[in-house]
Amino acid sequence: MFSLISKSNNARLGCFSTLHGDIQTPIFMPVGTQATVKGVTPRQLDEIEAQIILGNTYHLNLRPGSKLIQDLGGLHKFMNWDKPILTDSGGFQVFSLSSLRKITEDGIHFKSHLDGQKLFLSPQSCYQIQAELGTDIAMVLDECPPFPCDKDACELAVDRTIRWAKEFLTHAENGGFIESGHHVFGIIQGSTYSDLRVSCSQALAEMPFSGYAIGGVSVGEPEEEMIKQVSYCLPQMPTNKPRYVMGVGTPVQLLKMIGLGADMFDCVMPTRLARHANVFTPTGIINLRNEKFKRDERPIMEANNYTCKNFSRAYLRHLLMSNELLASTLLSIHNLHFFLDLMREAREHIASNDYDTWSSSWINNYLNL
Repeated sequence: MFSLISKSNNARLGCFSTLHGDIQTPIFMPVGTQATVKGVTPRQLDEIEAQIILGNTYHLNLRPGSKLIQDLGGLHKFMNWDKPILTDSGGFQVFSLSSLRKITEDGIHFKSHLDGQKLFLSPQSCYQIQAELGTDIAMVLDECPPFPCDKDACELAVDRTIRWAKEFLTHAENGGFIESGHHVFGIIQGSTYSDLRVSCSQALAEMPFSGYAIGGVSVGEPEEEMIKQVSYCLPQMPTNKPRYVMGVGTPVQLLKMIGLGADMFDCVMPTRLARHANVFTPTGIINLRNEKFKRDERPIMEANNYTCKNFSRAYLRHLLMSNELLASTLLSIHNLHFFLDLMREAREHIASNDYDTWSSSWINNYLNL
């Protein structure tokens, strides 16, 4: 299932096995909420060596529907992606679509953001949807508290998250989902209350999940607070299972969290920033709409991806200024490759046992310190 290959201080090099292949960790996972990573084809994802992508239970159940996807052969066949898929549970939508939902002890009552249709998501239905999708890694239903959050309200959310996690796991065990080789990850909540984070971590660690995730970070809290809460959770999480920090983050945040012992990450940042002309380089982000790139014949950077091997900054700027759709695709390919290649470098430096020295130097260069 998960093999811990080596460590460099707290940074971990590992391998996690799924029905659709092995995942080398640390790893960044491109986000494909609607069964597509925006503007990028599965072949292009394969070319930049994406190992695993995300889908979203809430959105895919609304459109086109999990039963339809099941009838058409499952999510992998539906989107022509033969590598691992992790599906988020919909818990983040509790946070992001707060005006459209009501939380009860049994689950979450939603109004569809598409047509106002009334829906109910419980641990059982959340499991059932993901089973119908045929995902490799299913995430339990959780409640993501907002920031800031009153401690009493946060404690109730943590209690529900723990109870729902146990219910979800029971359904997955009874339904044969786990026995057939699929995985379920628990999700740790607790907002900025370190004692709640620790107690939630410890409660979930007693349940036999395939992996454990830290949720409810990067929801508006300062970066320093985010790193602190992750640092409280990680030591409580089993060492023989993958550790996933959800919805994070910048290159610097990823490297810092790898140094604390995290293994898996996802974020919409690479493709979202690409759609707004922003691209990542080893010395920070640049905006290609800038006039200074009008005659720049250089690639974004020296990198082994289709965009950087074939197109100049001047051409990419031309596409952006002309509002050509190709701009988003080419910039997304570059940004996703930048994140994936950063993870490859991290794995190499963990293997050579100099991760902390390398990451500190990389961060200083990126931040121009």
